[in-house]
Amino acid sequence: MRTYDFSPLLRATVGFDRMMNMLDQNGRLDEDNGYPPYNIEKTGDDTYRITMAVAGFSDDDLKIEVVEGSLTIEGRKQKEENGAQKFLHRGIATRAFRRSFQLADHIKVVGAQLENGLLHVALEREVPEEKKPRQINIRSINDNANILENAAE
Repeated sequence: MRTYDFSPLLRATVGFDRMMNMLDQNGRLDEDNGYPPYNIEKTGDDTYRITMAVAGFSDDDLKIEVVEGSLTIEGRKQKEENGAQKFLHRGIATRAFRRSFQLADHIKVVGAQLENGLLHVALEREVPEEKKPRQINIRSINDNANILENAAE
């Protein structure tokens, strides 16, 4: 297992604490056991979808929560009655899980759907107007002189 020391970077930066924490969390391999498997896909310019294989889980068994830029999906199967089913082979895993995803700024969860054992979580980037690029008009030198004179008064 590889570990990285980010302390030299933290001494030379200001305001990047969140990014360093994300790098630290994503560097930990012991938390990621691969269950349940998932895909992350880009479905449009500003839309994304996380698809997670949750066979055997119903919508009542799943919980989706967003807290401070972190999307967490939890699955916990309701207790089954003992002796109700006798399995000769149990290959469909229904063990409890918790999977977290760090969302970038301005990414919102817009919906979730459970279909054919797949949980689809739709995400969309909603950039505020003040953060969007805007066009600045260029004026001639004479117009700029007038602007500077008016600003000085």
